Amino acid sequence: MNLLKATSLSHAFEYPLFKDISLELNSQESMAIIGVSGSGKSTLMHILSSMLVPNEGSVELFGQDIYQLNEKEMVRLRRHDLGLIYQSHYLFKGFSGYENLEVAALMANETIDDALLRSLGIDKVCHQKVTELSGGQQQRVSIARVLSKKPRLIFADEPTGNLDHATAQEVMNIFFNYLKEHNAGMILVTHDESLASQCKYIYRMHDGILTKVQ
Repeated sequence: MNLLKATSLSHAFEYPLFKDISLELNSQESMAIIGVSGSGKSTLMHILSSMLVPNEGSVELFGQDIYQLNEKEMVRLRRHDLGLIYQSHYLFKGFSGYENLEVAALMANETIDDALLRSLGIDKVCHQKVTELSGGQQQRVSIARVLSKKPRLIFADEPTGNLDHATAQEVMNIFFNYLKEHNAGMILVTHDESLASQCKYIYRMHDGILTKVQ
C-alpha cells in the first residue's frame, strides 16, 4: 500500500533550498535522508509530514492530497496516522514520563504497550518526573509516546541523537519491528550513515538536489 507520494516539491526561505523533489514510500518500507546541516533535509521532512506547506508541489498521504484537507481532517490525520519524533523530545516537564504516554494514548484512543516500555528500557523509570530522567531516558519516553499512538507513518528527525550507539541500534530494531507488525512506514533524517544504511532506501540531500544512494 502506498503511504506517501511527493511530487515536484520545491521550497525556499531567503534562498532556494531545494527544487523538483519527488519520492514515494509504501507500507513496511523505510527511507533515510542524509546530508550536512542546513542542506534542507529537515525542511523536506516537515513538508512531507504536513507541518510546512511547500512553495511548489504536492504531498499525498494514504492517497489523500493533504493540502486539500480541511482543518478537522488535518488534525485527525496528525493525531492518529502520523508519528513525529525529534531529537528535542518536547515532553510535558510537569508530568511523569508515564503521564506523557497516557496523554498521547488517550488522544489517539490507544493503550500503552508495556512490552514496548520494557524493550526501550524505561519500564522502571517512566513513572519518575520528566525532569528526573536523563536525556537518553527522555528520548526513549518520547519514542514510546509516538509509537503508543500506533501511527501508520513515522517521521524521525535524528531520533537517536541523544543515545549511545548500542541503545540507538536497539531503538532502530524496535522501529523496524514496528513497521512489520503494523504495516507502517518510516522516513528517517540522520547524520549517522551506519543507521541510514539499514533503511531500504537512502537519499542524500546536497546543493538542493535529492539523490538516491540506495
